[in-house]
Amino acid sequence: MKDRAKGSNPKPVLLSGGNPQIAKADGDAPVQAYIAAMPGWKSDLGRRLDELIVRTVPGVRKAVRWNSPFYGIEGQGWFLSYHVFTRYVKVTFLQGAALRPVPPGSGKDKDSRWIDIYEGELYVEQMAVWIRQAAAIPGWRGF
Repeated sequence: MKDRAKGSNPKPVLLSGGNPQIAKADGDAPVQAYIAAMPGWKSDLGRRLDELIVRTVPGVRKAVRWNSPFYGIEGQGWFLSYHVFTRYVKVTFLQGAALRPVPPGSGKDKDSRWIDIYEGELYVEQMAVWIRQAAAIPGWRGF
């Protein structure tokens, strides 16, 4: 095994489906580390999502939890997260059932809804509408 130079930053481990393993932390730096470690076209998508969220919600709060970036409003909760899978990136709106139109993905949680984004399928206008709506309603306060 090669020794790493002191102070070097090893590349994050990619978990199942290519999701980057990033330590739990608050702020922009861990989110940017996650985005940089997203494999292939997904890294560009992550950068575009992050830029769209920051542009749409000035002062947005960021964190990484459960190997996923989270975005929220201080004192109001978290409104969005995303996660890398083998063929797509799943963008979850934590109170998505309240959005119009309602994002298509749903599961056991009655409140959250998501959209799976495949290569070349980021519809910026619709995503901006959902981000704006999601940031305006009380979010998830799970951590």
